[in-house]
Amino acid sequence: MRKIAQKRVAHILKTVLFSVLLLSFLTGAAQDTEMDKFVDDLMSKMTLQEKLGQINLSSGNVGAILAGGGGLEESIKKGEIGATGGFTFGAIKGSQEAAQESRLKIPLLIGLDVIHGHTTIFPIPLGLSCTWNTQLIEKSARIAATEASASGVCWTYSPMVDISRDPRWGRVSEGSGEDPWWGAQVAKAMIRGYQGDDLSKSNTIMACVKHFALYGAAEAGRDYNTVDMGHLTMFNHYLPPYKAAFDEGAGSAMSSFNVIDNVPATGNKWLMTEVLRNQWEFDGFVVTDYTAINEMTNHGLGDLKAVSALALKAGIDMDMQGDGFIGTLEESLNDGSVTMADIDRACKLVLEAKYKLGLFDNPYNYLDESRAAKELLAPEHLAAAREIAAHSMVLLKNENQTLPLRKEGKIAVVGPLATAKADLLGAWVMVREESVISSVVEGIKNVGGENVEVVTAKGANITDDPYLKQGLVSPYAAYMGVKMEEETRTAQEMIDEALEVSSDADVIVAVLGESAAMSGEASSRADISIPESQRDLLKALLKTEKPVVLVLVNGRPLTIQWESENVPAILEAWAPGSAGGNAIADVLFGDYNPAGKLTMTFPRSVGQIPVYYNSLNTGRPFDAVNKFTSKYLDIPNDPLFPFGYGLSYTTFEYGDIRLNKTALNGEEKLLATVTLTNTGDKAGEEVVQLYIGDPVASISRPVKELKNFQKVMLQPGEKKDVTFEVTTEDLKFYNSDLNYDWESGEFKLFIGTSSADVKTSSFVWNK
Repeated sequence: MRKIAQKRVAHILKTVLFSVLLLSFLTGAAQDTEMDKFVDDLMSKMTLQEKLGQINLSSGNVGAILAGGGGLEESIKKGEIGATGGFTFGAIKGSQEAAQESRLKIPLLIGLDVIHGHTTIFPIPLGLSCTWNTQLIEKSARIAATEASASGVCWTYSPMVDISRDPRWGRVSEGSGEDPWWGAQVAKAMIRGYQGDDLSKSNTIMACVKHFALYGAAEAGRDYNTVDMGHLTMFNHYLPPYKAAFDEGAGSAMSSFNVIDNVPATGNKWLMTEVLRNQWEFDGFVVTDYTAINEMTNHGLGDLKAVSALALKAGIDMDMQGDGFIGTLEESLNDGSVTMADIDRACKLVLEAKYKLGLFDNPYNYLDESRAAKELLAPEHLAAAREIAAHSMVLLKNENQTLPLRKEGKIAVVGPLATAKADLLGAWVMVREESVISSVVEGIKNVGGENVEVVTAKGANITDDPYLKQGLVSPYAAYMGVKMEEETRTAQEMIDEALEVSSDADVIVAVLGESAAMSGEASSRADISIPESQRDLLKALLKTEKPVVLVLVNGRPLTIQWESENVPAILEAWAPGSAGGNAIADVLFGDYNPAGKLTMTFPRSVGQIPVYYNSLNTGRPFDAVNKFTSKYLDIPNDPLFPFGYGLSYTTFEYGDIRLNKTALNGEEKLLATVTLTNTGDKAGEEVVQLYIGDPVASISRPVKELKNFQKVMLQPGEKKDVTFEVTTEDLKFYNSDLNYDWESGEFKLFIGTSSADVKTSSFVWNK
């Protein structure tokens, strides 16, 4: 009787589930039908120029607008602009009001670079990825969407999902590092956070996946530079995060600046139509990056009229700030270079995005001054920013248990970033110091309490290199609120002051690294070491023979070989955001035990770049004895700090891997288990990482690839069995025919604390 009852319950549940799915499908189909009818009806009333206006994103004359003018509203009233940008509530409201004075009253898309927060700023995305916590990453995007949407923004140019293996590229700060599997997980979390479950809700915003595609592989790590790679590398290593984001439902995409197969992405029909539309079935719209259409002329593809037509035919739907679509497509239509169907396709996709966002029902859906007053920098948002920042930090070294600091005695906090605020925000923020609730000095005072005396000194300029300094005083840097302070003192005078305030300190915290203007767009560096002015300060501090803790504030992996050999404790804090000062102090004092792990390799030298963990074997792998193998004469092959690396204030021990079987067939499942033990005296989290290697295949495969992880909290002395389920999905790759499949054979399985420190096992799996 019990079995019969169980079967009946199971049958009822299946019936209910089927009904829910069917209702969802029918509801979605009905909504699509309503949208199609609405958009088709609207387009039947539109003139050619109004259609071209919808596929034109313009902020007018940017320089003039920043100065308070620019004629933007008049162009909007004429129906010449379908989307624009904006940060202040008043400016956005004025633009939307102007749209309501146009003939058809079509609302605007309001886009903004909400990259890692809107007003409450979270760690840079590279730092977010080092949390290894998709719930926290999604939470950061949800808060960003909540604040941005209250301010009038309904569209964010984020997430940036470009895979990069070159830390010289400034925009590594905006991405999730070097691994395609983890990059895909982060991309999906960001899409969920921004878009929620219903784009028409007033607290969600549309995501724009960028930069499609391969921008992170710019040669020499130099921004806007050429990309050259084969399709196997594209599909196996660089494209997965984009596809994951689109599969998650991202509403839009942004084309990249670089070439692909020698054709700029913005004019690349194979990429934009064959891959994105036909293979991946993406149904959103594609916007260019800033003036990317115009820049195809520099690539050698023709004048503005020619490249605008090329972009539209390739599958681009909106021109950002280039005036190519609005200015040339009518002529191209008349001479047959483009068709009305091409223009209608792009216009319809843009109008559909506005429909999905609920803008036709209420153009002011994303303008709520009362909500903005309550949401922006809300206490719970700042608390989340502090929590997430602490989770993003990576402990790189902790010799002699220098950390955590004691909440007593005298602490000297020294360095050009010790009292900085705007620099803690990192690149791509439109807010100023008012969004930062504490510098590092203030954070140490706040967390340390009344028994800690804190003294501080600048000690050095960010840099004294005239060439580098020249690049840090651009109008862009000033607009972002990053200033280079003019110093009348000499470098030695500043060092002497730092030594004086540190003379009777119990410990020195040196806060060094990069200003916010040293990473991000157009901020590539050939030398990614700590600038010499700061290293001179650090050397002087070490000569005091006091314990020195190096806190790095920066937007990329750095070459810190010397520092790692000479400084007893190093904490990678990235650019940690609004609550960064307090969060750094939380980690330094041990209120939070660091558990972050690197998602991008730290090289020993720029000569190793590109350096990444999931490389292919060479025909002559490294051999310490045999000279004629792949290696350097002057440094080891291995990086300074590998992918997945990060220490804790406690220690963990891994047992050997136990497999439920070593020979599998078909769609069986493999269970891999290790026993993890906290062997230290503090509670702590460990990121247990699973990698798989495919040593014999139809093409050469990486030595190992990340396929899963678990973040495990253990009390002192506690043990836990950590089990991973492996399926044939984890074995798949794109073969030489670009078919995504797996092949029978032997596989290696690795579980450990980083990509370089793992336990190893093997199994055979046949189809």
